[in-house]
Amino acid sequence: MPRKPALNFIFFTLLLDVLGFGLLIPVAPRLIEKLQGEDAAAASTTYGLLIATYAAMQFVFAPILGSLSDRFGRRPVILISLLGSAIDYFAMALAPTVAILFLTRAINGISGANITACSAYVADVTPPEKRAAGFGLIGAAFGLGFVIGPLLGGVLGRIDIHLPFYVAGVLTLINWIYGYFVLPESLPADRRRPFRLGRANPIGTFRDLRRYPLVLRLGGAMFLLNLAQFGLHATWVLYTAHRYGWDELQTGLSLTVVGLGAALVQGVLARKIIPRLGEPRSLVLGISVGVAAYVAYGLATQGWMIYASVLLASLGGIAGPAANAIITKSVLPTEQGEVQGALTSLQSIANILGPVLGSTTFAYFISDRAPIYLPGASMFVSAIVAAVGLGVAASALSRRTTFSPASPGP
Repeated sequence: MPRKPALNFIFFTLLLDVLGFGLLIPVAPRLIEKLQGEDAAAASTTYGLLIATYAAMQFVFAPILGSLSDRFGRRPVILISLLGSAIDYFAMALAPTVAILFLTRAINGISGANITACSAYVADVTPPEKRAAGFGLIGAAFGLGFVIGPLLGGVLGRIDIHLPFYVAGVLTLINWIYGYFVLPESLPADRRRPFRLGRANPIGTFRDLRRYPLVLRLGGAMFLLNLAQFGLHATWVLYTAHRYGWDELQTGLSLTVVGLGAALVQGVLARKIIPRLGEPRSLVLGISVGVAAYVAYGLATQGWMIYASVLLASLGGIAGPAANAIITKSVLPTEQGEVQGALTSLQSIANILGPVLGSTTFAYFISDRAPIYLPGASMFVSAIVAAVGLGVAASALSRRTTFSPASPGP
């Protein structure tokens, strides 16, 4: 089987994973309100927990699916998880209660953890000198999926609130059929190894960071930034619907602008800004701009102000590439994979906690129990969390000279 059709399948698999997630963002809060029969405040908390459930399942099962693919091969793990996702989307569309919706979302999180097997597949079939370009497909799939998904979800949600779930299920099922016929196995039998649960333990990866104090501190800063960002993601639909009366299409359009802005800054402008300012200054500048953007979101009294704030937030996107550049230069070449795995685990935890923090804060400050009515409270909390991350990053950079890439510790 030619390599190109297989890589195309991996690209579309990951694209549909993210597109399916994005399709649901504009309509999930309204579906929860319909199933619960309660107000926006109660639905906000449930929505945050629903997102956290998906992230928690990915956090636990991503290393497990990766280890299973080492034992049984990439093809069966990818195809089974893809079929599970397709069936699960249909189940979400038909969910009669919130409890069933949580169950289907948990299963979807397990199936969506197939990114580990997909990444391993790319490494299997791509020569070392072309591996960076191969993994670039993964980044492109994520970016494109998040741009298209929310917009398409907003359009379909206007027709019927269940329609985005059915469309996600049909697209995933079509991709599964395509993969069943075109996807060859990439891992020969002689390169497989027994499955051991100890190797599939996400908690153990945090021990890797203790050998690199600079990376540990910068990793802590990025964890806080991700916590703030995922809190924003969880409340975006709730906040814009409650404060500005936006419907699914308007929400989808705004998220598309967010995705395009992030892609432009991180894919184009970062290459020009970071070399000029240097990585440490770019990191501090990016986080500072991000803090200002969160405050601007919370203060925005009209919908058009959100788009102005998005431009500011997009410029904050230089922080991520700058931090990653500093981290990779501070780590031995032979340990890049271990450290990146630990940082990914930290990001997964932020993806679990951020939605809960953001949605519960939003729900409280729009309810009768709050001392003041403050719909932008969750945005201000994100600003505070990001500001703490700025302090941690600045402290880490001030001690940078005491560390060496050739030596993990001080």
